[in-house]
Amino acid sequence: METQFLIPIYTSMTQLLADLGSTADHTARWNQLSDEFERRFGRKPSHIVRAPGRVNLIGEHIDYALFGVLPSAIDRDILLACAPRDSSGHPYGAVTALNLDQRYPPLSFSPIRNALVGSGLSENEADIADVGDWHLDIDHKVLHWESYIKAGYYGVLKDFFSPETCCRYPVPVDLLVSGTVPAGSGLSSSAAMVVASTLGFLAVNNKLKGVTKRMVVEMAMENEKRVGVNSGGMDQAASVMSTPDSALYVTFYPNLAAYPAALPQGTLVLANSCVTSEKAVHASTRYNLRVVETLAAARILSRHLGIEVGPRDRLTLREVVGRFGGEPADGWPQDSAELRVSLERIMEHIGELRPASAQVDGQEGVTLETMIEWSGLSDEDFKDVYLNWVNAEATHFQLYRRAKHVLSEALRVLRYRDICLANNGNVSDAVLWELGKLMNESQTSCCVDYDCSCPELDELTQICRDAGAYGSRLTGAGWGGFTVSLVAEDKVSQFIEKLRRTYGPFTKLNDEEAAEVIFATKPSTGACVYVVNE
Repeated sequence: METQFLIPIYTSMTQLLADLGSTADHTARWNQLSDEFERRFGRKPSHIVRAPGRVNLIGEHIDYALFGVLPSAIDRDILLACAPRDSSGHPYGAVTALNLDQRYPPLSFSPIRNALVGSGLSENEADIADVGDWHLDIDHKVLHWESYIKAGYYGVLKDFFSPETCCRYPVPVDLLVSGTVPAGSGLSSSAAMVVASTLGFLAVNNKLKGVTKRMVVEMAMENEKRVGVNSGGMDQAASVMSTPDSALYVTFYPNLAAYPAALPQGTLVLANSCVTSEKAVHASTRYNLRVVETLAAARILSRHLGIEVGPRDRLTLREVVGRFGGEPADGWPQDSAELRVSLERIMEHIGELRPASAQVDGQEGVTLETMIEWSGLSDEDFKDVYLNWVNAEATHFQLYRRAKHVLSEALRVLRYRDICLANNGNVSDAVLWELGKLMNESQTSCCVDYDCSCPELDELTQICRDAGAYGSRLTGAGWGGFTVSLVAEDKVSQFIEKLRRTYGPFTKLNDEEAAEVIFATKPSTGACVYVVNE
């Protein structure tokens, strides 16, 4: 199981590049980053961290409902070069962070103990036992690249520099970042940045010993929540745990687990809709709202099915399906075959989430008042359990449509994985068409039932199918960003050329510009750390 392995630490660039298992030429970027770090900071970096972006093949918006998903890491990544700085004359843990991309301004900041905020005292004037946790300013409303650097840092401070540990203070550090994962594109640039930041601060403080992939994923999940996004964990798991040539079946119930599933030898082609999805900016009406809708649907569906739910419990749909299928709350979860049966059975009951007036006025959503009434909770208790912890807003909550997508998508993931496991990487047209059909069904569900697509994504996925893809769907949170298409290896160049001629935003791009918005990728390996030898 991938979760149990340690974060790979390399001392040989030759071995590192061999293990990346991808088609991209990484050597030039790694050397350039190291040289540029030395030019700007006057010394070589002590470490270079790599955290890849990811593509989700299937399983959209179901990780926070605790259902399994099938992502893989991609060649595109975040590289972070770092080195501790001489502590004389610098505050404890002070950070200077630069980015090779000139769109991102230089950063300088220092963490401070919470109890010292506004006190006028320095760290040296306070007893470590009295100063408690750390404080870093993170703007949740307008996220800049510094938010993800700080988020990764905060997790390291909290877990490795608390009053309960023997370590009092982190070292000052210099960082230089290079990224090839397009921001706001659905390829998880934010999670890659948080993972890279987390590993970088661990590395410079000599805290990597014994750190497992599970530990980093769980830290990164919590860290990204600090920037205001309630991530389910798929992005972080894919960036950290992926293996070459495979999708990663990531499950979250009863705890995080990950298992490779060899992909048939088609090629994944990623194409940008050229619509930017600002996940955090629109979280209250999109991402966070979907989290609330799926959780409320789980409680209400439980009541209809006679499943007991405590007044403070916030069951997910995965837990409801398990209990419906006889899975003990504290026992071993159902295997995939049993889970598939439970999913198929429970889908016969989701019509209970539609209002009685739906057949008359077509409105399948319910008002907040109706949702609270159906939950069996008081107004105060419902808001406390489901709304006060997250920023979400809507006039009507689409419980039926959201539950329909989550449950049907969970079934598609299981079927996709079964096909991969049954064929163990072997390729045939029939297998690829079968996988493509599931991807197309997923896109329809994302568009109709989860409302996380957009007109440009709908158009682009159809163009991809018309250009010869076995299947095409949005990838990532949606509302813009990239599509992923499964394409025969010998048809990739022809496929990309058709997209360039057909999709409006691509038609006027030169070759260099086009390579940034349409590119083929192979499943890559997960995050790693390289120790730079002087």
